[in-house]
Amino acid sequence: MSNALHVIFGTGQIGTRIAQRLVTRGHRVRVVSRSAKAQPGIEAVAGDARDTAFAIEAARDAAVVYDTLNPLYPDWKRDLVALGRGPLAAATAHGAKLVALDCLYMYGAPTGPMTETSPVAPVSKKGALRAELAAMRLEALASGTQVAIARASDFFGPALPNSWFGTRFFERALAGKAAELLGDPDQLHSYTYAEDVADAMVELAGAGDATGVWHVPTLPAITSRELATRIGEALGRPIAIKRMPRLLVRALGVVMPIMRELPEMAYQWEMPFVIDDSKFRARFGTAPTPLADQIATTLAWARRTYGDDKLVHAAA
Repeated sequence: MSNALHVIFGTGQIGTRIAQRLVTRGHRVRVVSRSAKAQPGIEAVAGDARDTAFAIEAARDAAVVYDTLNPLYPDWKRDLVALGRGPLAAATAHGAKLVALDCLYMYGAPTGPMTETSPVAPVSKKGALRAELAAMRLEALASGTQVAIARASDFFGPALPNSWFGTRFFERALAGKAAELLGDPDQLHSYTYAEDVADAMVELAGAGDATGVWHVPTLPAITSRELATRIGEALGRPIAIKRMPRLLVRALGVVMPIMRELPEMAYQWEMPFVIDDSKFRARFGTAPTPLADQIATTLAWARRTYGDDKLVHAAA
């Protein structure tokens, strides 16, 4: 399939990683987003994926369509499902396979490790939207469109400034300050390495029989405190952890719209939140990146981005 065209909707943290992998492997690549820009080996089409006619035209000749679109939390009600329709319509129109990025919100508050067959029982507005989007994709699969849904837990890794282990965490950790985490840092929580997400989506694209829902390779769950401790060990000094109270999150939401969206998702850090990836591992024989390697790569990025020459600007 090296001459097949792969069309990626979304040029964010996962779409960019997928494009890089495909180019390296010699595939034809086209990226689609509101501000897509061509790069060496990558064609670009700019436009709004909510316009299904545009999305279909943008994906012309595609063998595989990737949907990595993810609007900001405040825009989910308006945009999440609407954006999902475009890549799905494009894959259907061109007889291409859709590989769609997803999360775990539709499962709601888990009572044990989440599998691909866990009940869809959202306990948040965003979870309900995710359930609606997944149902739309699975309905298309039942109607004959090849659809693979790649579900991951909260991302960890380099170049993820908005993740919990992103800008604010590393600015404070590198400056010797206590890092802030939402919820109970001593609850088990699965963190999925972003590089493994991109690898998994490319694997799903290349496997004709791999359709339906797949949980991407993720290391066994540890607590957020333990992850911070392991990062501190690699850094060479301990990182103190400070719990961010819900009241503080609500107060910040008065002036920061994205913080306003977090309280309904806090349940994920107040109980064990564990993903089961055994189905993917059994089918592909793929294991997640070892934690030591994840941390080393992420810490190297953090030092380059928020390093010693920038510490004077670290958050108070």
